[in-house]
Amino acid sequence: MQTWHLDNAEELAAQYRYTFYKPSQEVIARLAPGDCVKLIFRFDSNDPDAPAAERMWVVVDEVLPLGHFIGRLDNQPRYITDLKHNDQVAFEGCHIINTQLDDEEAGLVERYARRCFVTRRVLDDGCPVGYLYREEPDDEEDSGWRITANDESEDYMGEAENLAYVSLGVVLNLDDAFIDLLDDPAGAAYVRNPETGQFEPCEDEDSDR
Repeated sequence: MQTWHLDNAEELAAQYRYTFYKPSQEVIARLAPGDCVKLIFRFDSNDPDAPAAERMWVVVDEVLPLGHFIGRLDNQPRYITDLKHNDQVAFEGCHIINTQLDDEEAGLVERYARRCFVTRRVLDDGCPVGYLYREEPDDEEDSGWRITANDESEDYMGEAENLAYVSLGVVLNLDDAFIDLLDDPAGAAYVRNPETGQFEPCEDEDSDR
């Protein structure tokens, strides 16, 4: 019995639009025998240290009608026991998570790859973004944005475990209502109007919210 199956990358891209890159249909249509594509092989395992899936490259051998492909595995699986290098793999365009071809679609994920500080109220508790401001970035990876639900107490904000340092894309996957503000310079601050849902500018992060 086969222990693995291929993840549907289209579903993942729809759910994680700002952090999960899925090649465009135009790029997939350009694939030819000899090209390499990356797929997600999800598998069952009794190993508690095993990941849920392995991402591996496949060499395209045949391009079939209706977005179907036949290829050969170009990696040696680390955890999947019933799959090995050069085994034949049948897959579809919806399974492809990367290619070696240029694609403008990759720019969306790259654009929001820089990090921000965000509270667990937004990240874990499902609260919408209520307040955000931008500082001078700490380094090249830092966007400078600091994001909260706007209902956190001072004591809550004083506990380091209540903050996370993640990519802007992670927060946008949860709430992208503030995406048009992200090009604003350091010093910008916005609070969400609870009646209209719109973000309104504040003087700075110490302003009365």
